[in-house]
Amino acid sequence: MTTRLAVVTGSSRGLGAALTRYLADQSWNVVACVRTESAAVSIKRAGVEPVLQDVRDPVSEALLAVVHGRPVDALINNAGIGASACPLEDCDPQTILDAVDVNVAGPMRLTQALLPMLLAAPAPLIINVSSRLGSLAAQAAGDFAVRRTSYAYRISKAAQNMLTIALAQELAGRVRCWAVHPGSLTTAMGAGDADTSPREAAIRLGQLLDSSDTTSPRYLSLEGNDLRW
Repeated sequence: MTTRLAVVTGSSRGLGAALTRYLADQSWNVVACVRTESAAVSIKRAGVEPVLQDVRDPVSEALLAVVHGRPVDALINNAGIGASACPLEDCDPQTILDAVDVNVAGPMRLTQALLPMLLAAPAPLIINVSSRLGSLAAQAAGDFAVRRTSYAYRISKAAQNMLTIALAQELAGRVRCWAVHPGSLTTAMGAGDADTSPREAAIRLGQLLDSSDTTSPRYLSLEGNDLRW
């Protein structure tokens, strides 16, 4: 069987690092996007090709050279940022713009640049690592009203979900596009009550890449259930 190729952003730590290692262990080739030379050194291993790529920047010639026109079976837009929660009067609108740049424009930049390689794969899949906190339906119903979550994170993840829908509609029948909530992760960005390790989430996400489900768009949790947009 031909070795599959995944491009993963935010590969230097947390879920991205765990997913990069898991996929390499499962005989995938992984192009791991990181922002620093030290991160590239730390993530390097058999099956992993690190490349410097900040998702806030235009896609680099270095990334395209590493992909080298190969079919991309999976693009996992994992890089993301949030901001500290605060009341409206203390909220800097720039934090929202910064989060949208990373969480929304970043996945769009990668998708635009890699689309020809995605279309060359037999069953390509774009996964935008989202959050249940980006659900307009759940937020409007007050499901997370007691959680202290920043305007920047909620707004940017809701916008990222809309990007997933827009991509799915334009690429219907050609590329599946899913928004995936990884669970409450025990990472630097995780909540205080987080209970899912990056390794556990990486295994679940890696196994999801084997799914033959043709639904697109799809919004789901790695804990097993589909979510309301």
